[in-house]
Amino acid sequence: MAPKSPVCDFGWKAPDFRLPATDHHFYDLSGLKAENGLVLAFICNHCPYVRAVLDRILRDAGDLAPLGVGFAAICSNDAESHPDDSFENMVKLAEEKNFFFPYLHDEDQSVARAYGAVCTPDFFGFNGKLELQYRGRLDASRDSAGPPDLTRELYEAMAQVARTGEGPREQVPSMGCSIKWAES
Repeated sequence: MAPKSPVCDFGWKAPDFRLPATDHHFYDLSGLKAENGLVLAFICNHCPYVRAVLDRILRDAGDLAPLGVGFAAICSNDAESHPDDSFENMVKLAEEKNFFFPYLHDEDQSVARAYGAVCTPDFFGFNGKLELQYRGRLDASRDSAGPPDLTRELYEAMAQVARTGEGPREQVPSMGCSIKWAES
């Protein structure tokens, strides 16, 4: 069974980080946040759950920008065991799909550990104070895209966060492939 992300820990403060991106710049948390919040999406290149909804992720990230919500994706998978998730392949995917947000490389997996990321995709939605308000799914899609009329759960939750600073109290956890941890 695919792992699910835990329930939202409302108010949990986002840990800072500094990571390289596929655009060959480095980003830290404060540089990613917009006025009304930030979504951090732990994704990867190979996961069928991510691949099924990648176009929807791009759509929702684009629709959140005018609401003052920043967006960044992070790949934390071990590239030794999963070469499709190497930095070079991240760059190729970002170019192929025209990512307009930073796609960050968490090579040592420290950011995934600090955030408690468990699967891909795993969405963390923060308000303007970088307090966690959403830890749910994009929509009801699984490892194949659901119908186009699915409720846009991430988008709607973050639109509420942008308006009120608080996320919905009922959230459905994200489900996907497990983070591919490096052997210790």
